[in-house]
Amino acid sequence: MPITVDIDVMLAKRKMSVGELAERVGITPANLAVLKNGRAKAVRFATLAALCQALDCQPGDLLRWEGEDAAADDRSELTVTSSSVKRQL
Repeated sequence: MPITVDIDVMLAKRKMSVGELAERVGITPANLAVLKNGRAKAVRFATLAALCQALDCQPGDLLRWEGEDAAADDRSELTVTSSSVKRQL
């Protein structure tokens, strides 16, 4: 997916746990995990606003567009890395 979620980066900068952020935002830790791991299909503006408020940041600090070329590069890098690991085994 060309959208990268950087919630982990902001959590580390704020020295905050996933559980604490979920509580502040008003969502379950499981739903926050889906979002932060990039598996969410959509995010509500209200949730994004609550995340920004809790983390004292801007939406662009949490979401980044990489484009299809970057995603393709990541996939080919994973393939190369996977092949290298298999050869080492």
